[in-house]
Amino acid sequence: MALVKYNNNSISAVTAAASIPSGSLVPIKTLTASSSATLSFVHGTDGVVLDSTYPIYKFEFINIHPGTNAAFFTFQANAAGGSGYNETITSTMFTAYHEEDGSDSGLAYVTSGDQANGTAFQQIARGTRNEADDNCSGYLHLFNPSSTTFVKHYMACANTVGTAESDVYHTAGYFNTTSAIDEIQFKMSSGNIDSGKIKLYGIKDS
Repeated sequence: MALVKYNNNSISAVTAAASIPSGSLVPIKTLTASSSATLSFVHGTDGVVLDSTYPIYKFEFINIHPGTNAAFFTFQANAAGGSGYNETITSTMFTAYHEEDGSDSGLAYVTSGDQANGTAFQQIARGTRNEADDNCSGYLHLFNPSSTTFVKHYMACANTVGTAESDVYHTAGYFNTTSAIDEIQFKMSSGNIDSGKIKLYGIKDS
């Protein structure tokens, strides 16, 4: 698919952004990477809560630095009682980028970043460099993971340093299961998470 450039300046008309009401974001757990193969949030382990306590959970990943150059930052889940981090996912992904020297920019669908009832780890950010000052940061929302009626939707956004450019990735989809999701794991597509933090929050019901 060809990249399509956009020069619409209508965003300049935005005067305020939506925000989470004060007091509704509840810190639960912070995991810090140190040459870590994985970072896992497991309900009931080390103070992690991932059940019906909150209708929405938010993961913030901060300065995720890969051990391997150009690795992808990814995640998967386990349903309650499951193992292997291989739940069935249907997802979509697109990216926008801008070169450091301003020579190019674009917006495109990422065909290799989506899944159609796949069980692979879902990409969040692609191709992060592992030079000393490079990293990716962003967030993931997981909606009503304790439901035993509905599939489990998620939405994620990440900004990363690619090859001399800023890349922002948007991905969304659902775990195609009516079982509760109670474990989330993050890892790089190759190598370790050299450093960085992932914070888990619960978002209170309105």
